Amino acid sequence: MELISPTDLIFLAGESREHPMHVGGLSLYELPEGAGPEFVRELYEQVAAVGDFQPTFRKHPAALLGGITNVAWSYDNDIDIDYHMRRSALPNPGRIRDLLELTSRLHGTLLDRHRPLWEANIIEGLPDRQFAVYTKIHHALLDGVSALKLTERTLSTDPDDTEVRAPWALAPKKRDKSGGGSSAVGNLLRTVTDTAGSVAALAPSTVKLARAALIEQQLTLPFGAPKTMFNGKIGGARRVAAQSWPVERVKRIKQAAGVTLNDVVLAMCSGALRAYLLERHALPEAPLIAMVPVSLRSEADAHAGGNQVGSILCSLATDVEDPAVRLATIRDSISGNKKVFSELPKMQALALSAALLSPLGLVLLPGIVGNTPPPFNIVISNVPGPRQPMYWKGARLTGNYPLSIVLDGQAVNITLVSNGDQLDFGIVGCRRSVPSLQRLLGHLEDALKDLERAVGV
Repeated sequence: MELISPTDLIFLAGESREHPMHVGGLSLYELPEGAGPEFVRELYEQVAAVGDFQPTFRKHPAALLGGITNVAWSYDNDIDIDYHMRRSALPNPGRIRDLLELTSRLHGTLLDRHRPLWEANIIEGLPDRQFAVYTKIHHALLDGVSALKLTERTLSTDPDDTEVRAPWALAPKKRDKSGGGSSAVGNLLRTVTDTAGSVAALAPSTVKLARAALIEQQLTLPFGAPKTMFNGKIGGARRVAAQSWPVERVKRIKQAAGVTLNDVVLAMCSGALRAYLLERHALPEAPLIAMVPVSLRSEADAHAGGNQVGSILCSLATDVEDPAVRLATIRDSISGNKKVFSELPKMQALALSAALLSPLGLVLLPGIVGNTPPPFNIVISNVPGPRQPMYWKGARLTGNYPLSIVLDGQAVNITLVSNGDQLDFGIVGCRRSVPSLQRLLGHLEDALKDLERAVGV
């Protein structure tokens, strides 16, 4: 029996009906040419026959001394694959909106703690010779980025590769001790256990540097965000939205405006959030603040090994009407905050990043949300994905949409993954406090068009 680590304990102890602590993903596949109606059934049977379960996919919290939980892991040797791996079909005519509605319901239900903490659903009945796979796994087992990478390893770049690989049969790669490879929410909640070490890392010899970062250079700090409809208490039901955009459209804006690709992505999200709040007469006068995972690597160590990934706060300039000015403001905000970090020694930069994010851990305490300003308004995360087409038994991966966690005070999350020549956006929101979440997809397209017009591409 293995003791549960403090980090994993955060996700288990913080879970409730209102706060499911699993990460998920919705993948869309196109049937290979010549495949018949039996393809998905045969694929399901082949996947279900893969019986080599790695330890991560066999464990769940053990019940000790008559009911004490969240102390140690128990490992099951006999996995009920028919429970964990399911085959579903959409009602005719099987629209994408039906798929998203089903995924919303699946993403809002808790995993059974008496069984290994994961589920997978192969979903048929989609239009245009497509099928989907929705998976979810508890964040105490894997973070979102690791789960995405594990799924990617089941795929192949060869459309003629017919080997069927199951994610539970592949051992997850070890997490990089330097802090890379973790999902945004994972990094945020880990700061609850890391804060003491982070403060210690800001030793007396670096107080002057930290003071310069915080005061003289005007680093964006938590609790300066305006209160919005996204920053209250949430219920347990979820709604998800997903859509892809050609990366070439984003790159053309990037080149024309002299900004980064992530700057354009943030400007898309800013425009969409601004429009969404405007149509509900809920746009605050102050700009929304996003938490954005970014590289803290400076030019001096551009070729050094390891990862230097931190999470900084960025103004989304939602108070600005002109999309070109909004894009420039976002660029200045994120580049200015990155500059502050780049001028700190590595340990102090990572420690300061953790210290800035640690207030999110307060949402787990009763009475905090609603009585304090939000540390920031939303998490927006851009995750690198495969750069070439991927296949599963010859079926082309046409969409790969990450679905993350929302919390009290953070009722909506936007995560996107690069997937070949496109960017796949997955949006998760509280069904009650973020109504008509799917309208954000239309606003994202409108925001992208506004940026194209603004920079002349």
